[in-house]
Amino acid sequence: MKVYEAIVRGLEDIGVEAAFGGAGENTAGLMLALKHSQRIRPIITRHEQAASFMACGYAMYTNKLGFCFATAGPGAFNLFSGLAVAMSDSYPVLAVSGYASRKWQGWGSLNETSGMNRTPDSRAMFAATTKKSFLLTDAADTCDVLEEAVNLAFEGRPGPVHIHVPEDLTERGVEVTDVRPIRLDVAPVLPDPAVVEEIASVLADAIARRKRIVALAGFGAVRSGAGAEIKRLIERFNFPLLTTLDGKGIVSEGHPLSLGVFADSGHASAWKAFREADVVLCIGNSLNQHATFNYRRDLFNGKLLVHVNISGTEFRKAYKPDHALLSDARPAVAALVEALERKVVGEVPPAKVDGRDHEARPITHVTGQIHPGELAQAIGRMLPERGVLLADAGAHLAWLGYYVELEEGQNFRKAGSFGPMAGHVNGAIGLKVAQPDRTVVVGCGDGCYSLSGFELMTAVEHDIPVIWVIFDDQEFKLIKLYQMATYLETALVEFRNPDFAGYARACGADGYRVETIEEFEDAFHAALRSGRPTVIDARITRWAVPHYSPSPDGVIAGLVEALEERLRQSS
Repeated sequence: MKVYEAIVRGLEDIGVEAAFGGAGENTAGLMLALKHSQRIRPIITRHEQAASFMACGYAMYTNKLGFCFATAGPGAFNLFSGLAVAMSDSYPVLAVSGYASRKWQGWGSLNETSGMNRTPDSRAMFAATTKKSFLLTDAADTCDVLEEAVNLAFEGRPGPVHIHVPEDLTERGVEVTDVRPIRLDVAPVLPDPAVVEEIASVLADAIARRKRIVALAGFGAVRSGAGAEIKRLIERFNFPLLTTLDGKGIVSEGHPLSLGVFADSGHASAWKAFREADVVLCIGNSLNQHATFNYRRDLFNGKLLVHVNISGTEFRKAYKPDHALLSDARPAVAALVEALERKVVGEVPPAKVDGRDHEARPITHVTGQIHPGELAQAIGRMLPERGVLLADAGAHLAWLGYYVELEEGQNFRKAGSFGPMAGHVNGAIGLKVAQPDRTVVVGCGDGCYSLSGFELMTAVEHDIPVIWVIFDDQEFKLIKLYQMATYLETALVEFRNPDFAGYARACGADGYRVETIEEFEDAFHAALRSGRPTVIDARITRWAVPHYSPSPDGVIAGLVEALEERLRQSS
């Protein structure tokens, strides 16, 4: 069996059902092996970067391995953005790339990346963007290297791994003679019972002393499938629930104890509950920049921080927890609930919670074009049961996170800490391949879609019915707002768009251009009925500004702080 045939066989062993890649001479054998696979669906993308994003989407909610591949040299380098996303956002992804023949190493052959004699060093570059990068040096090691790589991808906090396959290992006559089944044997990250008891005692004491406790859930809780456990926790002990943007929907956002998103573009009801809390129980989140108001130093002043996370490195970042529980979120919360049940007898007094401000917040129409908040509300109303809404980087993310209210079983995912503009424009295709029974909707800016919307042709070719909703205002809104706030002027943020709907139809997809909410609702309903790839070009007003505050004390307080900081810098 040839090397690439052995790799495909091993991927089949662990349940991989899709492969996303770019065509190339160094991976020609892999493309042939995938052609003959009865279990793995091969999808060749227009650009390898898209393949890496699709692998992330495939792994996003499935706990399956996302797999992408590329040829040597430039093709392989195009995988870096997706691998960086997998690293920051905790997706188990395997990338396989070609590598120039070692017998010519150092001679500057086509696509050589040995790092010798003015060639780039791909081994160092992949090592910097993955948990580990492997160079396969002997065909006999193929199964051992593959098994080590895929287990590492799932170990602890999931992430990407990579394998270089030199071209000389794919030559005629090179065989893998000891092909064997690949085993996934990843130990779950379970909580230490002694630490659970310690934290349960702390929480039970806080409950007895009528301290205010809030739970703050992030994507780690969603990925762990901890929704039922968190719901039981907050209902039994009357903890108000706040979420990060990626934690939306862990419990229905209409639940009486669900107070919305805690972030700089979040809800005042969540900000208020956090300010008044004495104890914050963080579950499966990394306390990253936008969820902490740019790592605000005084964020946890006067509060007890209890942090549950699958990765110990999260406890050594901007905020040191008073109590840390190293564990996957679901077993951790289950263990905490069980321990608290033994310590807290009887009913817990109801929590005092304020209503969700985004429900009543009026939307003022400044022009005749669609207000992006209204567009977000419409998407939220019509998103089907178990639907997934993905948002790329941009102002539209703030609108969607603020105005869309999710039910249990629905999911929302923003661009992660690495933050590529077009990650979800393409990642949605991988997500839909992994979970074809779920409606997948992308809310994206026109700048995001313009970066890589040509993968619509990939969706059409493979009949992958994603719905893309383009927030079209012909400008880089978030950059413009930043320029205005920082420099009091703007530059190079406006551009002209093509007819996105016409482009979609030219590619063989459905395309709609809408200028009113009524037109959008008709187009969205049609997209849901058709089961076809669909682009909806929604012309939104430029005059709307996302809900935002640099301070958890509220918008006015945040503006005052910003003004004071500006005065200090100018004095």
